[in-house]
Amino acid sequence: MDALPITEETDVEYASQTAGVMHACGHDGHTAIGLSVAKLLVKFQQEWPGTVKIVFQPAEEGLGGAKMMVDEGVLENPKPDYSLSMHIWNDSPLGQIAATPGPAMAAADLFTLKIFGKGAHGAYPHQGNDPILAASQVVSAVQSIVSRNVDPLETAVVSITAINGGTAFNIIPPAVELKGTIRTFLPEVREMVVQRFCEIVEGVSRSMGCRAELLIETVSPAVVNDERLARLVNRVRSEVLPDTGDISGLRTMGSEDMAYMMTDIPGCYIFVGSKNAAQDLVYGHHHPKFNFDEQALINGIALVSASALAILNDQF
Repeated sequence: MDALPITEETDVEYASQTAGVMHACGHDGHTAIGLSVAKLLVKFQQEWPGTVKIVFQPAEEGLGGAKMMVDEGVLENPKPDYSLSMHIWNDSPLGQIAATPGPAMAAADLFTLKIFGKGAHGAYPHQGNDPILAASQVVSAVQSIVSRNVDPLETAVVSITAINGGTAFNIIPPAVELKGTIRTFLPEVREMVVQRFCEIVEGVSRSMGCRAELLIETVSPAVVNDERLARLVNRVRSEVLPDTGDISGLRTMGSEDMAYMMTDIPGCYIFVGSKNAAQDLVYGHHHPKFNFDEQALINGIALVSASALAILNDQF
């Protein structure tokens, strides 16, 4: 499930056998957890009423797999009352688990901005309208959105991650392209950030004698955990995994399209710590040396299975 275009640099026996592709985010571990949860629930099927759907979500890495599954009816016939999801989390040590009430992961928007000016010789800039200069002003100006427009008690990210333009040392190009991302938790903050971003891009470009074309694409909404369900998961964790630590309150500006499955159904997205410094399992997600402590698999299986049983038996 969801290998990444990265050349693996681990020397484990289960390392990728395909050059240039590896499991660098833990999705193979998630598959193992999902299969094990299914086996446990079937084994104890006499102890719970209701119906359980086990969903393996493909194409999470920016391709919108969850939304495609929702559009194709994964949440129908029957429609679930609750959802549980999880991610092995190498940013947190093994034994640390988070089921954060409320926003847990950010909404993600991607943008492509093209600024068109008028090309000229580098020695005669007055004969053109420099889109590189305009782009430089835009990069600086949009950083004021978070520092001056977003409530200091809220949060957002505006990142310019790519700038492409120009071909030679003595040519002012006719156009420049910029790419980046906007991250927010609250819908009202997102609306304001996007509005200010559009206003600044248009205003700055026009003031520099240039024209802007902006495309913003939504990757996923924010992951917002149902508070009642998060309390249940945290209670179950203390009962079945008493030696683990509660780090609920963990939030990340990373995104996750599981949010589409949680839009109309109360859900809880769980982070299961998997880092182990003693075994040098410290590399972050999407790193060529990514690997995790497999005890995290056991923790994930136990917590998701027990939480599902508690929900099915209405033990809120």
